[in-house]
Amino acid sequence: MSGFLRRLFAPRWQHPDPDVRRQAIARLDPAQDGQRQQLERLVRDPDAGVRRAALAGLTDPERLLTLRRRGDDSHELRERLITLLCGRETSLDLPHRIALTEDLDDSELLERVALEGDNQQLRLAALARLDGEEALIRQACENGIAAVRHAAAARVESEQGLTRLTQEARRDRQVVRQARERLNRLRADAASLVEARARREALLASLEAHARAAWEPLYAGRFRHLMREWARLDDLPDGAQERRYQDACQRCRKVISDHEAHEQAQDEAERHREQADRSREALVEALEESLQALRHGERLADQDIASLRSQKHLLASRWQALSDQHLADDELRRRYDAALAGYDHIVKARVRLDERAGAIEQALQEGDDERLASLVEACGWPPDLPPSPLLQRAHERLHAADTPRDLDVETRLTRFAEELDELERLLESGAFKGASRLHQRLRHQAEALPADRLGTLRGRLKRLGARLAELRDWRGFVAGPKRDQLCDAIAALADDDSLGDAELDRRHRRLVKEWKDLGDAAANREQSAAFRAASDRIHERLADWRDRRQAARQQNLAAREALCEQLETLLAQPAEQADPDALREIRDRARQQWRRHSPVPRDAAEAIGRRFGRIRHALQALIEQRAHEIAEAKRALIEEARALRDRDQAPARQAEAAKALQHRWRALGRAPKGEEQALWREFRHLCDEIFARRDAARSDQTQRARSRLDAMQQLIDRLDAWHPANSGEATDLEAAIQEAAALEPLPAGRRSEGMRRRWSGIVRARRERLARLALAEEVHRWRRVRPLLEAHLAADAACLAGGAPDEVPGTEADALPDDLRRAHAQRNAARQTPPAPEDVEECLARLRVHLSLLAGDPVNRQDDPLRLAIQVERLNENLGREPSRAEELRGVLADLLATGPISPALWEREVGDLDRTLESLTQLPPP
Repeated sequence: MSGFLRRLFAPRWQHPDPDVRRQAIARLDPAQDGQRQQLERLVRDPDAGVRRAALAGLTDPERLLTLRRRGDDSHELRERLITLLCGRETSLDLPHRIALTEDLDDSELLERVALEGDNQQLRLAALARLDGEEALIRQACENGIAAVRHAAAARVESEQGLTRLTQEARRDRQVVRQARERLNRLRADAASLVEARARREALLASLEAHARAAWEPLYAGRFRHLMREWARLDDLPDGAQERRYQDACQRCRKVISDHEAHEQAQDEAERHREQADRSREALVEALEESLQALRHGERLADQDIASLRSQKHLLASRWQALSDQHLADDELRRRYDAALAGYDHIVKARVRLDERAGAIEQALQEGDDERLASLVEACGWPPDLPPSPLLQRAHERLHAADTPRDLDVETRLTRFAEELDELERLLESGAFKGASRLHQRLRHQAEALPADRLGTLRGRLKRLGARLAELRDWRGFVAGPKRDQLCDAIAALADDDSLGDAELDRRHRRLVKEWKDLGDAAANREQSAAFRAASDRIHERLADWRDRRQAARQQNLAAREALCEQLETLLAQPAEQADPDALREIRDRARQQWRRHSPVPRDAAEAIGRRFGRIRHALQALIEQRAHEIAEAKRALIEEARALRDRDQAPARQAEAAKALQHRWRALGRAPKGEEQALWREFRHLCDEIFARRDAARSDQTQRARSRLDAMQQLIDRLDAWHPANSGEATDLEAAIQEAAALEPLPAGRRSEGMRRRWSGIVRARRERLARLALAEEVHRWRRVRPLLEAHLAADAACLAGGAPDEVPGTEADALPDDLRRAHAQRNAARQTPPAPEDVEECLARLRVHLSLLAGDPVNRQDDPLRLAIQVERLNENLGREPSRAEELRGVLADLLATGPISPALWEREVGDLDRTLESLTQLPPP
């Protein structure tokens, strides 16, 4: 079929002509499904009029929303939806429209419904679907229903949105008031939040600074105070602040824990030192007691010397072990040295006696008294020491042969009396053993002395014997119950099965020691046998435990041998630059391991102890060697510091060099303990002198800077109080500027910046005042010339009225400056050949505008071209030099005097503005 036929038989709503399609829409019934579908097709018609006609026949907004979701989003469809939803056509009830509005997601449609809906509930439903703050602001400002405006304004939360509401919501004062109140609260909350954040930041900075600070007595209290202040803050910290807070707290806790650990270590070291002092004091007392017992004995046998030597070797080994841990004090060291000296004195005397024992024996057998006396004298036996049996025989031989009997008796009686005094002293001190031995010896001596010569000495010996017996009875009285108690205690301990092996052994040893400490006081065979039987039972119980302990001791011995092998390997190949601190740490750890692997079998303890002692001394020698090398290096640093101190150099550079020397000092390590403190004191003293010189230089510089600041402040105050009265005082201002330039540069700081700003402001104000004074002086000078100007104006009026061009007499211009005299001559010449009135009027207007620019007065709009032209000329004329307003005013006034002839009418029109401008030029700024 041809196109003509298709067009002829096609439906009218498909006609190519839009008008035909619009007419066809009127015949379509939306109630019929087919025709409604045709209307829905026509909704997408290219012609807007067809679309509007088709949409007018559709009254179901749900169908229109379905068409919109399918992609047809034309302007006509939107308008039709708004019409239906807003209730302009009453075919839909309100609940249905509200339900449809609540399902909308198009902000433009929702905003139109909220603005144009026919019901408050409908508008509120549309408003509830709006999310954009811009749309809410428009609703709060433009909506016609107050409830909708208030609901929209209540949802605006940002500071910018609330600010806009206070400025744009002029329609509703309540909205403005509520927005202003919420804005004020928001700003107050923001300010309080900023203030709280500032407080938190300040507190956090204080906590971080506290974490970087060294420990001091109030460190922990200050830390707890900062933590409480942090907890009291109302706002919540952000993640970064919380991390910084936790890091700072951790560092503070570390400082506190490190100090506590240091204090605990110091306390522990002090306890160890006190324990070592007590142990050393007990050792010294034991040696002193042994020496004293030897001196109080009757004879000095070989067994006594052997026992003394063994005790001395044991004491020396124990003393050295304790001294390796802690040094002894001076008093205890003197007692120890004195005891060793007494021991050496006795041993050397014994050695001398042993060397001459054979010769003395031979002299005794041969009866050679002279040789015997020389040999005894060569022995040099101490007089306070009891003699050996051989030496006693020699003394008896010599005394019997060479000394008269009466003299020998007197000497023995004197010695007998002295020993009685010693016995009395021992009894008073409670030394029972020494007193008992001395009393027995005195009894033997009393029997050998003549009875008639003893006299009162015998009675004194009996009294002291009675006191000794009383002391013995008292010991027995005290020791008897103690022995009964010890027997009961060890029997109960043997029957106690609840104790562990270690505790059982400890208690058993304690009881045995207490039993031995009693000595022979109140001793009897039955108690001794009972005590021994119970002790044997305990030994049987502890047999397995002792075997295990022996195995553990063997393991400890193996560990100690391995430790010795490691240290010997280290000492065999020491590092060339071994750090003494590292070696000290190795030594200390070795000591700790040595103590940890304890005890060891007794038969191997002495040998492994001597081996470890040799290793320890070798290691200490290596430490001391390296420490001495470090000491030499530090002495060289001290010489460098001394040379640096004596060098003629800037103090700041000397201080930098001293800091470099300090870094080198710390990198070297520690010198020997006694030398380190002395070297450090000397080095620190030199560095302190260098730093003191730097500080003194800084102090001088600071003082000079402070003096410059004070001088600058005085200059500022003086210039601030100075108010020039005439322009000739400009030289004073320039002198003050030169004086301020001489004080530069000022030290950096807020005070200097404030001074510079104040100085600049004062100088600027004084220059302005001097400039205005110069202008006022020019105006006053001009007023003195005003009679001459009036004469010229009168001559101009006469000339312009047709009279002869008269000249103003020169007598009135004789006192004028050169520029005004030339202007006077030009004015007289202008009346001879007058210019055009228009040129005179333009020149006068130009001078008026120029004066207004100089005075800073506003210029009329019609004078803007003259103003621009004058400004361009001023820039060109003043190019390359600072313009002077007074000189410029003098030129303008000279031009005013030279301009003419001026008609009375023109002058009458311009003179008011000129006078007002000149009057404003005489006004001075406030002082």
